[in-house]
Amino acid sequence: MKLRDLLDFTLLAALWGASFLFTRIAAPAFGPLAIADLRTAIAAIVLLSLLIWRGGVSELAPNALRFLLLGAFNSAIPFTLFAYAALSVTAGFAAILNATVPLFAALVAWVWLRERLTWLQWLGLAIGFAGVLWLSAGNASFKPGGTGWAIVAGLVASLSYGVSGNLAKRYFAHARPLAVATGSQIAAAALLLPVTLFYLPPEMPSVLDWLTLIALGVFCTGIAYALYFRLIARVGPTKAMAVAFLIPAFAILWGVVFLAESVTWVMLGGCAVILIGTALATQILFRR
Repeated sequence: MKLRDLLDFTLLAALWGASFLFTRIAAPAFGPLAIADLRTAIAAIVLLSLLIWRGGVSELAPNALRFLLLGAFNSAIPFTLFAYAALSVTAGFAAILNATVPLFAALVAWVWLRERLTWLQWLGLAIGFAGVLWLSAGNASFKPGGTGWAIVAGLVASLSYGVSGNLAKRYFAHARPLAVATGSQIAAAALLLPVTLFYLPPEMPSVLDWLTLIALGVFCTGIAYALYFRLIARVGPTKAMAVAFLIPAFAILWGVVFLAESVTWVMLGGCAVILIGTALATQILFRR
């Protein structure tokens, strides 16, 4: 990996790690649905501006129906569920759950696309989910009054990301990456809007909450997606997907620095087990 790609890789992990911090701050004020809808809408504006500048808007309309499906699994569902989880768990804990995305992507590819898994990949899946169970056994990462449903929400969100990755692989392999990112965000915002109107915040969020939401939409979604798809074009999807390994480290760091969140041995141990399992399941380790 060249120096420029390594810098993009690290910056992407830092941005996506910060997304859990920003979600943790803004979710109580906006609610899970409103923050997810506004986040995708802001990202859509950023990405559409880039797409108009570079050319490629003509690719949006012919793929509208597929974008609706991709937008649901790639953004609408996981953004809402992780925002719900943020009401109960720390930013670092949520990011650790997000590290299971490659596990679910491998499992979905086996079930749906009939991709064969080696015994090492099966072992990795087992180890990864064992790490999730380990995390679930400890409540040190929960906010006061937090519920275990936050773990379920985080895992379903990760499963949704795993489905979206395989959707993109099957239906958008030859499409321009920036057009795919733009179309999926526009679709996600449109899908969430009718439901969000029934769950608007009871009172106007503060200026800090709005600034946090704008940062979440512009930097952690719009610009992050542009970086992600540029990495895919330069180093390939396997190496780009490995960014999931680095996201929890940044999320825990930001949570400790800005929110004074605690880091427990249960979190660190569970994170290590999940990452080992993910590395095996995605063949990052022991690749021929």
